[in-house]
Amino acid sequence: MDRKRKWVLSSGALLVIFLGRMTTALEVPLDLPQPPTITHQSPKDFIIDPRENILIYCEAKGKPHPSFSWTRNGTHFDVEKDSKVLMKPSSGTLVIDISGEKAEAYEGIYQCTARNEHGTAVSNNIFIRQSRSPLWSKERKEAIMVQVGVSLVLQCRPPAGLPPPIIFWMDNNFQRLPQNTRVSQALNGDLYFSNVLLDDTRNDYICYARFPHTQTIQQKQPITVKVLDNSPSGERRPSFMAPLGRSSTQMALRGGVLELECIAEGLPTPEVSWYKESGDLPSSRMSFHNFQKTLKIADVMEADAGDYRCTAKNSLGSAHHTIKVNVKAAPFWISAPRNLILAPKETGILTCRVSGDPKPQIAWSVNGVPIENSPKDTSRKVEDDTVILSDVQTGSSAVYQCNASNEFGYLLANAFVNVLAEAPRVLTPPNNVYQVITNNPAFLDCASFGSPIPTITWFKDSQTSILNRDPYVIHNNGTLEINVAQSLNSGKYTCIASNNLGTRENHVYLEVKEPTRILAQPEYMVVQRNRKAVFECKVKHDPTLIPTMNWLKDNGELPDDERFLVDTDSLTINEVTEEDEGTYTCVMNTTLDQDSASAMLTVVEEPDPPTDLELTDQRERSVQLTWIPGDEHNSPTQKFLVQYEDLLHQAGVWHNLTEEEGTKTTAHLDLSPYAYYSFRVLAVNHVGFSQPSQPSRQYRTNPAAPDVNPTDVHGVGTEHNNLVISWKELTGLQSNGPGLQYKVNWRQKDVEEDWLSETVANASKYVVSGTPTFVPYEVKVQAVNDYGNGPAPEAVVGYSGEDVPMSAPESVQVLVQNGTLAEVHWEPVLTSMVRGRLQGYKVSYWRERSLHQAEAQQEEQQVLLFSGNRTDGRLPGLKPYSLYTLNIRVVNGKGEGPPSPNHNFETPEGVPGPPSFLRIKNTDMDSLTLEWGPPQDNNGRLTGYTLKYQPVNSSNELGPVEEMMFPANETTVILADLKYSTRYKFYFNAKTIKGSGPTITEEAVTIMDEAFIQQPIVDVFKVRPIGPAFTNVNSSVVGEEGAVISWEYFGPDKNVYVEYIVENSKEDWTKEFVNGSSGSQTHLIKGLKPGTSYRVRLVVKDHSEATIHSTEELVITLPEAMKSDQVDLATQGWFIGLMCAIALLILVLLIICFIKRNKGGKYPVKEKEDAHQDPEIQPMKDDDGTFGEYSDTEDHKPLKGSRTPSNGTVKRDDSDDSLVDYGEGGDGQFNEDGSFIGQYSGKKEKDTHEGNESSEAPSPVNAMNSFV
Repeated sequence: MDRKRKWVLSSGALLVIFLGRMTTALEVPLDLPQPPTITHQSPKDFIIDPRENILIYCEAKGKPHPSFSWTRNGTHFDVEKDSKVLMKPSSGTLVIDISGEKAEAYEGIYQCTARNEHGTAVSNNIFIRQSRSPLWSKERKEAIMVQVGVSLVLQCRPPAGLPPPIIFWMDNNFQRLPQNTRVSQALNGDLYFSNVLLDDTRNDYICYARFPHTQTIQQKQPITVKVLDNSPSGERRPSFMAPLGRSSTQMALRGGVLELECIAEGLPTPEVSWYKESGDLPSSRMSFHNFQKTLKIADVMEADAGDYRCTAKNSLGSAHHTIKVNVKAAPFWISAPRNLILAPKETGILTCRVSGDPKPQIAWSVNGVPIENSPKDTSRKVEDDTVILSDVQTGSSAVYQCNASNEFGYLLANAFVNVLAEAPRVLTPPNNVYQVITNNPAFLDCASFGSPIPTITWFKDSQTSILNRDPYVIHNNGTLEINVAQSLNSGKYTCIASNNLGTRENHVYLEVKEPTRILAQPEYMVVQRNRKAVFECKVKHDPTLIPTMNWLKDNGELPDDERFLVDTDSLTINEVTEEDEGTYTCVMNTTLDQDSASAMLTVVEEPDPPTDLELTDQRERSVQLTWIPGDEHNSPTQKFLVQYEDLLHQAGVWHNLTEEEGTKTTAHLDLSPYAYYSFRVLAVNHVGFSQPSQPSRQYRTNPAAPDVNPTDVHGVGTEHNNLVISWKELTGLQSNGPGLQYKVNWRQKDVEEDWLSETVANASKYVVSGTPTFVPYEVKVQAVNDYGNGPAPEAVVGYSGEDVPMSAPESVQVLVQNGTLAEVHWEPVLTSMVRGRLQGYKVSYWRERSLHQAEAQQEEQQVLLFSGNRTDGRLPGLKPYSLYTLNIRVVNGKGEGPPSPNHNFETPEGVPGPPSFLRIKNTDMDSLTLEWGPPQDNNGRLTGYTLKYQPVNSSNELGPVEEMMFPANETTVILADLKYSTRYKFYFNAKTIKGSGPTITEEAVTIMDEAFIQQPIVDVFKVRPIGPAFTNVNSSVVGEEGAVISWEYFGPDKNVYVEYIVENSKEDWTKEFVNGSSGSQTHLIKGLKPGTSYRVRLVVKDHSEATIHSTEELVITLPEAMKSDQVDLATQGWFIGLMCAIALLILVLLIICFIKRNKGGKYPVKEKEDAHQDPEIQPMKDDDGTFGEYSDTEDHKPLKGSRTPSNGTVKRDDSDDSLVDYGEGGDGQFNEDGSFIGQYSGKKEKDTHEGNESSEAPSPVNAMNSFV
């Protein structure tokens, strides 16, 4: 639909606008006659600036346009006679030029009148007053003398101004005087002291008055206050300075502001509190000011009347004051009169309902004249606040004024009565398009005008029913409201305005859109300084609305910084700083709605270093360290690390001393003597370590004797006649004083002799010479300095040096357990002959030869070490039927002793190893040849070989086992009477008198009968090529359900499979296990579907079924299946006879057609002729009931006269051709001489009504039916 539409936004945000339209008075189009209406006027109380021209507004509308006049102080104000006064063209607004004049001359009460031929409207009384800011009167102020503790009031008393001035107190330097609970400014501007202090003495208490209209400030003379302390006032209970007495009254006007004040004096300074005796304070409209001394209530209501009690309290008692509040009200509207548009003969009512306290008086006027003084009108009736107009006539239009007043003010309202007859008109522009979000209210405008007032009805789309039920609401002004809009509410809406003078309609459109929603909100982030912060904000919105993404920081714009990167759905802040902390908000706006989500960013970093390190509680061996923590940077301090530097022993190197919890700021430090300490502190939070603090002042400790001795004391000999005593030296901090030395003590253990000692310095070991070999010693090392010896050291046992053993083990015996294991026994070497720490016994043994061999073939020597003081051990891994030799040595820390004499032993026979190979050769249809080699390890005398074999079918099921025995001297055998094209598995092992050895296996397949294979058999004995594991991979089709795969395989892995799958299928591959032997192999795949294409491949898998090798895929297509019940019709006599009869009948029909054609008639061939089959099909060869052989040229030969589709089926619709179908022309007619036009055509168009088609080959019965 091509039409021009205007777009109007509609959402919940516009609800107020629409509700406003529903309640506004009826507007008369300006092209229609109407009385004047005041549209703009100045406020009732108009205070002017004497420095500027006076501008008094009065604007009105009407048809014809109204004229204007003014009154001033109740009399006519002739504007044209005053050259300083100008009335704007087409307006009643006055511009008074006061240059060269005093503004006071134009003060007064002004009223504007707007009139035309249909009535007169008047404005409010506008009270014009000049703003005034008078000077302070000159006065001499004496210094105020006051005793400490008494109360004081400094009066301001500013000159009366218009409007009243704003009061504040300052000093000579224009600084505001500090105020608190003790010193505060009252509402009247006076400065109150609840009690004075000596600090209150000053000579510049200055009260200032600022007049807002003139922007001038007046200053009072400075006041001097001197506070004396020669007779100070004592403490006292509170009492009130303002208001005085126990109670007072105050009046407030409804809608205004109520301010209640209580200022008390006393010592100590009292605190002020408030409560209402007859109810609760209005918390939503209430606030406290001036240190609780002022209670302020905004938008006063009648319910705010009552008794308010203020209480002043200090430690000595309390005082109370009750303020009784009366609430009065200037007149206010309950229902202001509204304009009336009446048709002739109609009735209307003007209502002027007001309230106030005291009750307002109501006075009616017509066209500015009191109604009692206006011409009599029988159609008009006045009843207090109501004017009833009945049976109005054309020409009785007028403007009525309602004036309601009491002592606190007045209200004036104009309402016209316009009598006219007007057909309906729709004011809302046509074809507006309103857009609204789902589940929000929708408002469709139908603003109209007419007299009588038109009736509004609504329709949706092409519906004929009026929309006056849920979810639709029609308002009085014609607006159609849909409270909860849904997508089904979208569409075209028609509103019709009608009265007795005519009908008008208008069309608008509503589009209900999907709401904007934030799906992934930004999340709270804690980011280290100089790292990156990313806030995500993913949004879903209506696709027809254009979204706008805005990001805010703390509800303001983002900083103008290139570090802030805004993407379509994220905000990235690079290298964040502390200034980036705050709340980030993503706001997604469309033209109709918005959604927002916020998240905070907290920036953390390492804490600042601690400051102000101090040392306290200083003692000989300890000190107290205190510090002030630095800024934590939003990550709490977890701990403090205290480090020290020893300037005496290791200047410039800082060591960790202790750690304290992050909540502590002190540490007790244990110190060592003879050190020059400096301390520093590091803070640790979740981010890391702070920088170190500044070092503390230096703290020195006095020297003392050592507190500890050296550690890691050992006594170990390096030679057979020495003892090396070693230790770990003390650090400079551990020395505790100057002159550090080490006193080394030693003596032989378990021998009655004195300690020997030697004192050394700057050393970590001492060598004692001349010691016996490997004897125990007690050793100890003590620290000594110039201030004494360290504590008594503990003795440590060590040994002097070792020497190699002097003798070998004796009485060596060997007990042979079996062919692979023997036990060896020996007598241990005496401890004195070991001459060191016994490590164990080393057994060396080797195989001299096999007992089969006469000559020795010594193998590599093997060694076993038996730790500790052992006397036996086991020798595993021996070879059966062998001669072995061994010897034994004792081992200590220095080395090995001499070997024992060699000892020989023999191992008995065992089972043999596997045969060295098993080969399959000369594979034929029913036989094959096996060759094998003897085991590499006979492990005894071979007694023969065992062969087992069994067939394996296509499903990997094993058949019966055949077993054969062979003597040890045979290496080949020919197996006959095997089944052709069968896979066999062979198991082969060797034997000794101890039993059979491990079995090796092989597999082979007997070849197929050549009659079933359409390709030459591959030579089995080709040389293995270098390259892929599979070569010469070929395939051929066998019958309708089989295929033969042949290949050559030269790989070590035996898990070879043929895998196949239907082409373009998503099913898993079917796999069949085949012989994994090297050389040429074939495999028959059975059970395939006729007429189907297969993908075939060969794969090799490991033990975990993972593919190791794979061939390229072959595609095999099987021929279509022949029906099992189909017979060779060519050999059936009845069929031959039937065919001859049919041929004869066709010949007769053709002769008749030609005869009739030659006589001039046209012969339409209506019946279709069936194509007849000549099934020259080779019979299936069914020797074994499984396989057949077909010629490539004869498989599924097409039936004569028919066309065979690619899938091999024969469709009747392609063969049942009539004579008409063979002509090249579309009508299939003959020439006049009776000959055919053109030649036979193989293609034609078929009518769909020619009957059902058959996919089967036509039978003789079908052939006959074609002639019926």
